[in-house]
Formats: sequence, structure tokens, C-alpha cells
Amino acid sequence: MSATRTEMTHARARGFDTLPPQEALAILAAAQAEAAAAVQQAVPDIARAAQLAADCLTCGGRLVYVAAGSSGLMALADALELPGTYGLARDRIEVLLAGGVAGLIDMVGGPEDDADAARAEIAAVQVSPGDCVIALTASGYTPYPMAAVEAARAAGAKTIGISNNSGAPLFDRVDVAICLPTPPEVIAGSTRMGAGTAQKIALNMLSTMMAIHLGHVHDGYMVSLIADNMKLRGRARRIVMAVSQVSEDQAAAALEQAGGAVKTAILLAAGADSVDGAERLLAANEGRLRPALKAIGVLSASPVPPTDRHPRA
Repeated sequence: MSATRTEMTHARARGFDTLPPQEALAILAAAQAEAAAAVQQAVPDIARAAQLAADCLTCGGRLVYVAAGSSGLMALADALELPGTYGLARDRIEVLLAGGVAGLIDMVGGPEDDADAARAEIAAVQVSPGDCVIALTASGYTPYPMAAVEAARAAGAKTIGISNNSGAPLFDRVDVAICLPTPPEVIAGSTRMGAGTAQKIALNMLSTMMAIHLGHVHDGYMVSLIADNMKLRGRARRIVMAVSQVSEDQAAAALEQAGGAVKTAILLAAGADSVDGAERLLAANEGRLRPALKAIGVLSASPVPPTDRHPRA
């Protein structure tokens, strides 16, 4: 069997260990940039995946990330950020890692081959129709995520597969396939490098676009953030100030009145008559801030085009 792209030898690998440090590091940096660039051609599939995930969450489903090894770390990083950044309830997100939590401390290779464990864990978290399972594997044939998506589809869930090899067997088992054709690794097979970088970028894009579909982003602001530390409370004030065009004191007062809920505070600062009134506006508009602001006469039907908002000098 010929080597997959993720196992091939990089063109600059010969003698790599003998190079001066700055030259070796320059090669590594260039390889990371090439890996990042590989994501661009996957944009249409990432867009489809983001819509699929948003639709599942809108209908009450969950996001279930499944992966092993370095791909598991990419999945975990994406999943853990979503509640704080976009206000997604933690019980709407599951992360299944080969080897479980113990694998985060001592990452051994064996658990990624355990297909039975994957099937058991999909059953244990009760994956069902309405859920969306995102499986990651650089090679595209790792048994743990492969078995997980097969079990998830059998349970009626929607599935997304992310791999760095074209024609990966994973792609035949998912509803949306995202191929990130990264170049061979400078250190052959070390997919924590280029492949992992591309996976993290793709996940960033997927989950951000999903959050936009769900109404958690307004003019580039994370309007559903959970402001649970000093930095984020400051960010919440600045968001309310920017969107509602009010002073810092007014923003702080609105946030206090709203119990820290940024969207509600924005509507209060923009002229909503009460917390209940602001929340009713959001409920009537599926939690989306722009139409809620329009309902109280703050915004026009469409956002101002960026070229008009920021005219060239």
C-alpha cells in the first residue's frame, strides 16, 4: 500500500536535522503557512458543515466531537471555547476522545484503534437523530472516529468528517466531507504540525460560521459571550457601547439591569422599555439581535455595507 499524503516525506526533509536552527525553523514556518493555505479550497464544504451543525442545534440537537491523538486536542480546544464565546449550553456539546480524559495526560496510540470503545461511547452519550457528530482524523482511516461516525449514522445523527487525505475512507461515511489537503509533514507523519494546524483553522471557521447562523455574532462582536471574568466583563461593556452607541456608564448600567446578558443589555441601552420587553423582542426574532434592534427603530433592514461604513481615504 502506498503512503498517504500525511505519511509522505517532505521535499526539504533530507538533511533537515543538520541545518542551522534558523534555516530549519524557516522551513517549519513555511510548512505551517502552506498547511493553512490548504484550508481555502475546503471553504464550500466548511460552509455546508456549519449550516448542518447550526440546523441541528436550532432543532435541539447537540454537537458531538469525536477524534484521537492530536486531532482530539484540536477538537477539544474548539469545543471548550464555544460556551464562553457564544453562550452555547455546555450540555449541548460532547467530546469523545480515544483513551478518554486519561489520554489528555498520557497520550498513547493504542486507544485510537479501539473501534468497539467508539461504538460504546456513542451509545453511552445517547447520540440520536438531531445530533451532529464531527469526526476528525488526519489519515482519514483511524478506527476510533471511523467507528464512531458509523454508529452515529446508524442512530440517525448527521455527520461531518475532517481529514487531510483526499479519498479518505472517512468521507464515504459522513454527510459532509471536509478535505484539508496539507503537504507532507517536514517530520514525516507528525500530523500535530501541518495537519493539526489546518484542522484547527477549519474548526475555527466551522464553529464561527455556525455561531453566526445561530445569531451569536453581530458586526463581528460575540454578543452571546459569558462574561465571567474581569477581561470579559470589560469586553461586554465595550460591545454594548459599540452596538448601542452609549457611554461606558450607560453600558455598565444596562448590563447590570440585564444580569450580564449582552444582547438584552444592548436592547435596553438602545431603547427597549424593560428587561422583559428586550427578552420578548429577542424571543420573537429567534435570539437574533439585528431584527430585534430594527423592531425598536435602531437599525435599517440591512447592515451598512463595509465599504460605506469604512470609506477609503
